[in-house]
Amino acid sequence: MSRPSHAKKEVEQALRHAELQGWRVEVGGGHCWGKLYCPLNDADCRCGEFCITSVWSTPKSPGNFARQLRRVVDNCSGGRMTKGAAHAAEEQ
Repeated sequence: MSRPSHAKKEVEQALRHAELQGWRVEVGGGHCWGKLYCPLNDADCRCGEFCITSVWSTPKSPGNFARQLRRVVDNCSGGRMTKGAAHAAEEQ
């Protein structure tokens, strides 16, 4: 079963970007719409600070919040190490 779509289109696009990078989206849980979970969940990943991110249902600025979610996904140190290793393997 697929997850329900987020009401804000910018946030939904950011969630799809995260899913394409391997992040897991879980809907529900407390005051937030859902949560994003890093696929690696590595202890060295900035002390786990960015391995779980809340997704709010009604952000004040959906565009800014969507950019923030993309930054979390793109700047994940575990993901950067994986991309870097793949890039190094391509060069050889």
